[in-house]
Amino acid sequence: MGVGSRERLVVVGGDAAGMSAASQARRRRDGGGLEIVVFERGNFTSYSACGIPYLVGGVVADPGRLIARDPDTFRSAFDIEVYLRHEVTGIDLGRRAVRVRDLDGGGQRWEGFDQLMVATGAVPARPSLPGADAAGIHGVQVLDDGLAIRRVLDGQRPRRAVVVGGGYIGLEMAEALVMRGLQVALVDAAPQPMTTLDEDMGALVADALRKVGVTLHLGERVTGFDTAAGRVRAVTTANRVLPAELVILGLGVRPNTALARSAGLAVGATGGIITDRRMRTEAAGVWAAGDCVQTRHLVSGAPVAIALGTHANKQGRVAGINLGGGYATFPGVVGTAVSKICGVEVARTGLTEAQAVRAGFDPLAVVVASTTRAGYYPGAAPIKTKIVAERRSGRLLGAQIVGEEGAAKRIDGLAIALWNGMTVEEMTGLDLAYAPPFSPVWDPVLIAARKAADLVERTPCR
Repeated sequence: MGVGSRERLVVVGGDAAGMSAASQARRRRDGGGLEIVVFERGNFTSYSACGIPYLVGGVVADPGRLIARDPDTFRSAFDIEVYLRHEVTGIDLGRRAVRVRDLDGGGQRWEGFDQLMVATGAVPARPSLPGADAAGIHGVQVLDDGLAIRRVLDGQRPRRAVVVGGGYIGLEMAEALVMRGLQVALVDAAPQPMTTLDEDMGALVADALRKVGVTLHLGERVTGFDTAAGRVRAVTTANRVLPAELVILGLGVRPNTALARSAGLAVGATGGIITDRRMRTEAAGVWAAGDCVQTRHLVSGAPVAIALGTHANKQGRVAGINLGGGYATFPGVVGTAVSKICGVEVARTGLTEAQAVRAGFDPLAVVVASTTRAGYYPGAAPIKTKIVAERRSGRLLGAQIVGEEGAAKRIDGLAIALWNGMTVEEMTGLDLAYAPPFSPVWDPVLIAARKAADLVERTPCR
């Protein structure tokens, strides 16, 4: 517990959510009133996991560029004690203590807490298939994963790689491996990569991957991994055998809640820890934030677990403000995400057409082709914008963008409109910036909104 009159905050996990919470709590309470101790099982704190594919691909050469603050900075500037390579293996809520294993020095000990922040993140989905634990098969979640893959590329010089799964990480890693000169195949059970897009927009991403030499095997499930001497040598599907010296799992991630479950904390339908809007769990003095929690989708109203650094940092900040004696809430998410894959920018927010149907809406959708700049201005590139709206009300439900340079960040305007519950008719009057180097006189967002509003007006109710 805290020493003397000092309260003690223990943080489990030293990346975005955990360190944001610790830093915010410290800003509001000095070291004389609050002791803060962080346990992180990895080798780094406060790093950009989103930068891992660019580290692997060589776009970012120095891993240190991905690290925002190291433990020495947290100790000297924030009076936050950080223990790297220390894994919390148990939480005893009755005893108000966590069991900590020193991964390098060995041994375990109990550390008391008054307040506990659970920020255990997510873990890559790993299929329960023959050979899935073989050497050469890598998930991608933490910086240590990226460094391990880079060591393989630099030291073993593999020639052939297979990426299993076509989500954001899978596609970004496929591009990174192409940049490193490997022959890359991608296997996905879905008919198109990136299932967070509708199929018509995902098809554009598939075309971009093929253009840079990625061989796609879509609509195929992996059935196992061929191994020799404990090392992967091929990926098998129902249709083929794909030789590989390196396999990347891009099957997405799931909330890392084993520790929370074993402690008796409530876990929701998404697999994430249940918290209130202030990031409190049901257990007194226990908080949670980041990829390990579930939150509310503000369009569908359903619980969701979306692993993004933006959410983790915001949730950690909210928890830290409350831990420090302030008041803050996290309202939920609309699912905004963006990526660059092989020169093509991809963005989405809200619900896809298929998700809107599953959520009980009666949606309409339009897809508009335009250019990122005025057509006569050098560098104008194609962009496709899809808007999903509710049939009767015209309420914006979601949007997707696929295009070349200058396309993706337009999703921010759509996300703001979605956040504020605007209709597509209201969006047609948005005062968006225009100059030929940046946009046609009718921005693609406005064209799509206008087309969607026209469709709503002329489509009868069902």
